[in-house]
Amino acid sequence: MVKLLFIGDIFGKPGRKAVKKILPQFRDDQEFDLVIANGENLAGGLGLTKNTANEMFDSGVDVLTSGNHLWDKRESIDFISGAHRILKPANYTSDVPGKEYFEFKLPGGKKLFIINLMGRTFTVNVDCPFQKINQFLEKTSTFTPLIFVDFHAEATAEKKAFGWFLDGRVSAVVGTHTHVQTADERILPRGTAYITDAGMTGPHDSVIGVRIKNSITRFRQQIPNKFIAAKKNIQLQGVSIQIDETNGQAQKIKRIVLKLDNYEGN
Repeated sequence: MVKLLFIGDIFGKPGRKAVKKILPQFRDDQEFDLVIANGENLAGGLGLTKNTANEMFDSGVDVLTSGNHLWDKRESIDFISGAHRILKPANYTSDVPGKEYFEFKLPGGKKLFIINLMGRTFTVNVDCPFQKINQFLEKTSTFTPLIFVDFHAEATAEKKAFGWFLDGRVSAVVGTHTHVQTADERILPRGTAYITDAGMTGPHDSVIGVRIKNSITRFRQQIPNKFIAAKKNIQLQGVSIQIDETNGQAQKIKRIVLKLDNYEGN
């Protein structure tokens, strides 16, 4: 049985702090084989840098997935181009920097593929994720039945459709991007673990990570203002998934919510 942890969008310094404080002991206690995290908001809530990515790797994250904010720190583009453990959404065009998938070797010698894709509804103009994943599976499904998908999308309907489209073809489809954890985790009929959104690792007395006052002002006035990360009620959110390594079917998916205060108090 393969046991993995997926950490929902890590938001800025508060999110990185939660991972640093919580993950090392939690990973040991739960005996995870693999830890994946969405890192597109690592640096100040927009983008990532070499230092913030390495901070997460040093804390026990094995692979970072991403989304439309991956390149927001332009000084990081060269770093991202050569970083083999940081994934771009694979349905961006091939000339966009970044790695499309990661091949993880499990302790028993088997391989698990991780791929990251973007939705197209209310987001950015990218290639069709349904076509892209079909092309990917044509190449990889003969090598291993163990495939994890981070689907970074805005619309819940698009995420649901993508989960059903891949049921029985991949081990897990985990949604990211909205920073709001959903309560619809389940094993689909053909054995794919699914959740619409894994949530956010960061400050939850906020508007998806941003200070409440700043967000309210922006929505009321409809003009840009300074993007400031909130600081209170920091949580690590995500899901743990158990997969049968013989056939790639998920056996269990569980939502994770861990409050930083509980760990700092110990």
